[in-house]
Formats: sequence, structure tokens, C-alpha cells
Amino acid sequence: MKENTSYSVFFGKKILLGVSGSIAAYKVPELVRLFTKKGAEVKVVLTKNASSFVAPLTLSTLCSNDVIIDFLDESGNKWNNHVELSLWADIFVIAPATANTIAKMASGLCDNMLLATFLSCTCPIFCAPAMDRDMYLNRSTVKNLQILKKRGVNILKVESGELASGLHGLGRMRDINKMLHEIEVFFSNSLPFFGTRILVTAGPTYEKIDPVRFIGNFSSGKMGVELAKYAASQGAIVDLVIGPSSESCDHPLVNRYDIQTADEMFLICKEKFKKTNIAIFAAAVSDFKPMKVSDQKIKTKSISIKTKKNIDILKTLSETKKNQFIVGFALETCDENQNAIKKLKNKNMDLIILNSLNNKDSCFGYDTNKIQIIDKKLNILDYPLMTKKEVASVIFDEILLQQKSLLSFKNILT
Repeated sequence: MKENTSYSVFFGKKILLGVSGSIAAYKVPELVRLFTKKGAEVKVVLTKNASSFVAPLTLSTLCSNDVIIDFLDESGNKWNNHVELSLWADIFVIAPATANTIAKMASGLCDNMLLATFLSCTCPIFCAPAMDRDMYLNRSTVKNLQILKKRGVNILKVESGELASGLHGLGRMRDINKMLHEIEVFFSNSLPFFGTRILVTAGPTYEKIDPVRFIGNFSSGKMGVELAKYAASQGAIVDLVIGPSSESCDHPLVNRYDIQTADEMFLICKEKFKKTNIAIFAAAVSDFKPMKVSDQKIKTKSISIKTKKNIDILKTLSETKKNQFIVGFALETCDENQNAIKKLKNKNMDLIILNSLNNKDSCFGYDTNKIQIIDKKLNILDYPLMTKKEVASVIFDEILLQQKSLLSFKNILT
């Protein structure tokens, strides 16, 4: 499989774009186009003056969302909820931001939809000033920008060049590509696993008996896929090695390798493990395989199958462990904690995730799971029934916590 190298940290991000009435608004369609091209979902809020410089229809077409201008929609019957809009966004970019809009932002005024949304926002905010030179250098504008910066608004630097007034100097809105790069860096730095290489195994393995029969199990691959998706959403480069499964995983940072047998899974895992920072073995690998595979369908009323043990992928790879952080799963029906702790120690894991078939609505085939997390110090964290997406988040939170503790310990030693 060829790895996907076209990923952008904008993928899946929700970007709210506020546009105020500056001639620089003519650049906004290109900004919207670039955001959406990189995988972001974009919604646009215009001031009434901004709609004189850039057509709402153009922006609506580019972002595939209605452009919001006022508190009421065009029919006058639907309320545009600025609070919901601000909660929806991962980031609010105000570009261009006029001297008037900046002054109102600094003063807390709220006489249009853009400002109401700004005052409701708790997400990161970027502001790209655009105005004439003397307006930009005016002490009032300088003070207003300082106020916003102190309040945590990210102020993008203006460019120097020819201005709409005919003057030459500071005041041009930040170059679109530079703006995009600075926001990209911001997102990258906010992702806890950015650049981390993570190996995830998922699903069952099928060990052929003959062309139509196999030894397998009921694993759906749901848990492993959720782990891969969550890791990718946090900036990790993920190698997902998955047995027969109908689960989809189309995140551009996930390199998916479909396999059938334990031997096939091992070969890919062995190759990927060398460059892996974190390895999560969530697959339900068949413990046994037939000693002999028939190349024809076995036609008999009953068959006796001689088996041999499959390679223990986790144990084999953990023996070559250098700095990798290893997480395994244990599915138990009795003596659950004791068996999980035994596996944790014998297979040189850093964490083990304990599932129980005795828990209702969890494990194979379900969208929910109930887990315990056990670490090397034998601390046991017990969690309630959650969706597998929530379980993935909990597991990665614990991995992050464990790695920070390990790093702190190493720093003390040095």
C-alpha cells in the first residue's frame, strides 16, 4: 500500500470565517477555497458592509454552507444563533478586520452578527487587520490591537505595500498563504500526538481450513478502527493493520493494511514496528491455525482438524522493544484481573486494556465497551460503559499521561 502524504492538519477542522467591510475582502474566496481544499469545513459570517465587497453567493458556493449576515435569515423567520455558531467552531478567523471592527471588538460592542459571535467565542481567534496606513498606525488602532492581544486574540501581522488609497506602507492584510501557514502551525502545535507514529492492529484473523472454511472469531474491528481514527485526529501517523472487517477508516493520516491471517498481520507489524512510537495491539488474533490447509473443499460429515499455535505477535515484537510504548488488550471470562496482569508482565506491555465478556453490551460487535486500564505499577482504572469512540479517547489520554510521567522520571534521573 502507498502511504498517503497529502494530509493537512486542517482535515476535519471546523473553521468560522468572519469578514468585515474592507477592499481586502476580495481575497477571502481564495482563503475559503484553500481551507476547504485542505479538508476543513468552513462557515462564513459577513458584516453588511462586507457584502458590498464580496458576493455572499460566491462564498456560499465555495464553502457549501449558507453565508450568515444578520441575526435573522433572508426570510425573516429563522434566527441565526451566534452562540451555536461559536460553539461549532474549532477556530474563528476574522479576515479582513477593519479598524472599525477591531475597535468594537476591543470595546465589547455588539451591533452585528460577527461581533456577537466574537463575544460568544471560546475557541482560538485569529484577527487579520486590513486598512490604510495612517489608520493602522493611529494610536487608537495600536491600542485596540494591544488590548485584543492581551485578551488572547492572535493578531496576524499586516503586510507593507501598495494600498487602495494610493499610499504605500503598512496596512495590507496578511498574505493568504502566510496566514494559512501560521494557522497550520497553530493547529500542529495543539495536537498532542502530532508527528507520532502509531501502529494499531484490529479485527480478527481468519486461518483457512479449506477454500470455504476457516478458524476465526467474532471480532468486528470496531475498537481498533476507533483507536486509529482518534490517533489520526490528534495528529498521529497511523498504520492500521486490520483483519477481515466491514469497518471503514478514511482519515488521510491512516495507512490501512488489510490482511487475513496472523502470519500476514505479523509480517506487516514487524516492518512497521521498527519506526513506531506507540503500538496498540487491539486485534483478536486467532491463537491456532490448521497444521494443513486443504486446497479442495473437504467433503465429509465431520472433520478433525489438527492445529498448531500461531505466532504471538505482541510478545514477539515486545521482545525487540526499544523505546516503543506498548498497549495490549485482554478479553477474559474468568479471573479477569489476574489473567490481564499476567499478560501485562509476560508480554512486556506498558498498559493493558481489560475487556470482559461478562459485561453486557460490550466487546465483539457492539458500538460500546466497558474497560479497565492496568499500568505497569498495577494501578487499575475502572471505567463505565462508553461508546468505543469515547474509549479510544480515554486510552489515549492515559497513554499521554503515562508518557509524561515517564519523561519526567527520566529528567529527574539525568
